[in-house]
Amino acid sequence: MECVIACLSSAVSSFSEHLCGLICSRVGDPFTFKSNYSHLQQELQRLNDLNSRMERDHDKSVPGVNDWLRNVEETGCKVRPMQAKIEANKERCCGGFTNLFLQSREVAEALKEVRGLEERGNCLANLLAANRQARAVEHKPVESFDRQPAASKNLATIMNLLNDDAVGTIGVWGQGGIGKTTLVKNLNNILKDAPSTTPRFSIVIWITLSREWDLKSIQAQIAQRLKMEEKTKECPESLAARICERLKREQKFLLILDDVWKEIDLDALGIPRPDDQAACKIILTTRFLNVCRGMKTDREIAIHVLNDDEAWKLFCKNAGEAVIVEDIEPVAKAITKECGGLPLAISVMGTSMRKKTSKHLWEYALKELQRSVPHNIYGVEDKVYKPLKWSYDSLQGNLQSCFLYCSLYPEDFSIDISELVQCWLAEGLLDVDEQQSYEDIYNSGVALVENLKDCCLLENGDADRSCTVKMHDLVRDVAIWISSSLEDECKSLVQSGIGLSKFPESRLTPSLKRISFMRNELTRLPHIQIPCSEASTLLLQNNNTLERVPEAFLLGFQALRVLNLSDTDIHQLPPSLIHLGELRALFLSNCRWLNELPPVGRLSKLQVLDCSKSGILKLPEGMEQLSNLRELNLSGTEKLKTFRAGLISRLSGLEILDMRDSSYRWCLKTETNEGNAALLEELGCLERLIVLMVDFDGTTYPFSEYAPWMERLKSFGISVSGVGKRNPGVWSHYVERVSGMIKNNLFPDSFKNKDGKFEERKLLLSGLDLSGKLNEFLLTCAAVLELESCRGLNNLFHSVGGFVYLKSLSISSSNVRFKPPGGCRSPNDLLPNLEELNLISLPSLESISELVWSLGLKFSRLKVMRVLYCEKLKYLLSCDDFTQPLEKLEIIYLQDSGDLSDMFIYSSGLTSKSYPVAPNLRTIALSGLPKLNTLSRRKKTWLHLEHIYVRNCGSLKKLPLNKLSANTVKEIRGEIEWWTQLKWDDDVTSSSLQPLFKGPAWWFSEDNSERRVQTASSYGE
Repeated sequence: MECVIACLSSAVSSFSEHLCGLICSRVGDPFTFKSNYSHLQQELQRLNDLNSRMERDHDKSVPGVNDWLRNVEETGCKVRPMQAKIEANKERCCGGFTNLFLQSREVAEALKEVRGLEERGNCLANLLAANRQARAVEHKPVESFDRQPAASKNLATIMNLLNDDAVGTIGVWGQGGIGKTTLVKNLNNILKDAPSTTPRFSIVIWITLSREWDLKSIQAQIAQRLKMEEKTKECPESLAARICERLKREQKFLLILDDVWKEIDLDALGIPRPDDQAACKIILTTRFLNVCRGMKTDREIAIHVLNDDEAWKLFCKNAGEAVIVEDIEPVAKAITKECGGLPLAISVMGTSMRKKTSKHLWEYALKELQRSVPHNIYGVEDKVYKPLKWSYDSLQGNLQSCFLYCSLYPEDFSIDISELVQCWLAEGLLDVDEQQSYEDIYNSGVALVENLKDCCLLENGDADRSCTVKMHDLVRDVAIWISSSLEDECKSLVQSGIGLSKFPESRLTPSLKRISFMRNELTRLPHIQIPCSEASTLLLQNNNTLERVPEAFLLGFQALRVLNLSDTDIHQLPPSLIHLGELRALFLSNCRWLNELPPVGRLSKLQVLDCSKSGILKLPEGMEQLSNLRELNLSGTEKLKTFRAGLISRLSGLEILDMRDSSYRWCLKTETNEGNAALLEELGCLERLIVLMVDFDGTTYPFSEYAPWMERLKSFGISVSGVGKRNPGVWSHYVERVSGMIKNNLFPDSFKNKDGKFEERKLLLSGLDLSGKLNEFLLTCAAVLELESCRGLNNLFHSVGGFVYLKSLSISSSNVRFKPPGGCRSPNDLLPNLEELNLISLPSLESISELVWSLGLKFSRLKVMRVLYCEKLKYLLSCDDFTQPLEKLEIIYLQDSGDLSDMFIYSSGLTSKSYPVAPNLRTIALSGLPKLNTLSRRKKTWLHLEHIYVRNCGSLKKLPLNKLSANTVKEIRGEIEWWTQLKWDDDVTSSSLQPLFKGPAWWFSEDNSERRVQTASSYGE
């Protein structure tokens, strides 16, 4: 019986398992339902997240993504109703047990399907990620920067800026062909293979713009780069919104806009601004600084031309082995120089001469370049000149003519901005009302100059010629090429600076508008009438051997507005000058042999007459009829002895009168007036006069009386000398004797106002007694004040009460002892904006602290301090006079003050303060100081010191330098004997400074007669 029961039990159990398995296979396992359903919900969430990423990142580069997205959507459509039923069953009694069996299998199948989709989706996502990594940066074919240190430095600068979170937009600007695009392409390719130290971007978008770009074309390039779906008839606003939303999903992106010609509205494009999107960076390249300003770049990087070595290497790379031929190499180097360091021109010229081994072909190419007509040099016009001309084409209005006018000047010539504006005004190129003040007109001209500089069509002149500009050689060539081919009113003939000795009559035609023969070797002009009836400018200056202007010559130029004969040896001007009725500007500067001018009364439109440094003895007849004359320059006219009374007052339009260093001296009615000479009072009749540069004779005037007309002056350079005093100024004389790089370091122009001729305010007083009544206007308005051999200096400073505009003060040849009123320090700083202090030949001065106490000086803006020939000077300053360091002081120059033993002392007994006295000192020059034994008692006084000049300072055994401060030093000059006996704290400092020692440098004359620069007269007290 037990056996039967056991068999039945086994059979029932087997049947039950089989039945249960059959049920589970049909309707699902109710015991795993809960677990499966929970897993299904989790897997669905992951699948949805994956689906979102795939929708964002997918593109056509990976097949199967669209099918997968469709399958996910279909699966979602099946699963969502099932989820709804399950959730509804949970509300029923017993949890809907009957339906549980039916839904369990659906859940299991759904879970399996979801897991399959997730697995496949992850594979596709990995493929997309790998593909995206590969296309984050698209390679740009470009030449590398081999052997170009300047370009490599610019590249490193941009890389650093990309890592700077404070910099969002970077502007790379420079003239056409200078290598902006090449630089940024190299940057792009570096980012493609970026090492860990390089900023990584999820995508770099490169957009090349055309000169006439439109918003939609740029958007299309961006959308294509982002693999965005194209939608027909989509408006720019809608596309901008999609682009913005798409870019915001990027982890970090870089947008490169190459060759931008005008400002781009980033919002209209759909570009998130770097201010709003920290991960966004923008780089733009442009020819125009104004584009950078308009797009609010955070940093601008100016790209400069190659130096000679880099230019030659680039030329050789393109020209090949031909350049190493012995007789070709010099010509090849001359061609390279003609390219002016412009990479595009160098590459094109080098390529065009590749494998040409005939010296004649090279010489012909050089001549073509020098003539600015390279029609027969392959590629130069199309690949160099025409792209550069695009910058010219972008200029508006008269700016094109202003630009072309600059090409009249010789190659690499620094053009005086003031002269340029005078010519533009005379030519009618300035869009101004001629009734405007000359200052306003000048400022409008300066604005045009700055505009051309911002377009890379002009650049700053030589460093030693401030307020000048010049043209890059190749830009000038293009300008000549343009102006020589024009058929309109701008056609020019430019033959300046080419060594002409014979006047080329055949080149002059009636169609010419502007003609330049300046800086040549012309000895004579044609004795015939030249048919140039349309010519408005004729430049003949700097022909040093030209002695005569024939009568007939000028008759052919009756439309002239500008005539320049400066720096010639002409002895006279022909009477035919009176036929130039349209003449606005006549330049005769440095015509040393020109003693007189013909009558000028018929030149009624003349606005500028420049006879500076000429040999004229008197002003021409008819001068009083020049009612439109705005500027009269008679400076340096050493032979001008007479000036007719009543003449100057009739020049009603005169705004600028410059008679500095002229032999004619203005005086008062009350003073000796020999003959019928002009008087100072006449200047008061010139209601438009705003610039006055004159020398006065007199003991006190114009300081003892009030002259209301002087308050109209915006700029002045006035010298007043006592009886018998005709010195140019001790300090000015001394500075003229110093030259070279040392002069630039010791006598910088940084304190001078560089805004132009209307900003100079200089006063030189020599041999005067200043203890009486003073006219305070000129004194209080002066920016530069030189006091030479004057008495009553204490009265001068304290009676005026304040010199708020004074930037430079020079006191020389005086026995003055500065004494504060009542013996106490002045409570107010009388010279609050002083930047330069020069003290020379003051034999009673014991320290500058006397001046500090007398005038309450704080030296908060002082940049330069020079003290020379002060025999009793024991020290410069007492540090107890100042509560703050002299932060601005950069230059100290001490010479021939034999008693000086210390520069700075601490009268309170303290040896140092918590701060260095002059922490930013950059240059120190010491000469003839035999007792000076220390410069500073602090080892870390001057951490920014760059230039050290020492001579005849035998007691100076130690410099306040250590290995840290030694890193900033650029040069040390002095006697070898002095250098070898110096003591150092450690060998590291000594060895690091040794290569910087350059030996002695005699920066002024050794002539004993000039060792002490002082006036021949006795000192003022």
